This record gives sequence, structure tokens and C-alpha cells, in this order.
Amino acid sequence: MQNDPINTIPVQQFIQQVKSADAGNAKEVKLDIQSAKRLAFTLGEVMSKLNGDLESILEKKYSRADETIKVELDGGNHW
Repeated sequence: MQNDPINTIPVQQFIQQVKSADAGNAKEVKLDIQSAKRLAFTLGEVMSKLNGDLESILEKKYSRADETIKVELDGGNHW
């Protein structure tokens, strides 16, 4: 799995476009095909990274479940 940073600029641009449209009471937001493709690609990268991160977390969690813990009771000489 790569740890390269994801370029989230297309997502940020889309969010800003939606905010501007909302502030101007626009009824729609339009994207040219290149912007839409960049946004779709970036969202795919983000989802893939999140899925990989989740798999890593679950793998670490369940790998611990296979550990054996040994407990010995010696009768506890208190006296």
C-alpha cells in the first residue's frame, strides 16, 4: 500500500463551488467534464485509501485475538 499523499484539490474546489452556489442561492452546480473526471478520480483514491486503512486496522485488531495469555495461580501464600 502506498503512503503517497492524495491530491485533494479537486474535492476542495468542488466544496468551494458548492458553497459559492449556496451563498448565491443558485439552483444548480455545473462541472465541466475535466473537473468531473478529476473529482471522480480523487474520490476513488480517497475511498481506496480509507478502505486500505480500515483493512490495516482490522488486521491489527484481529491478529491480537490469536495471542495466548498464560495465567498461573500459585495459591497465594498470604500468611
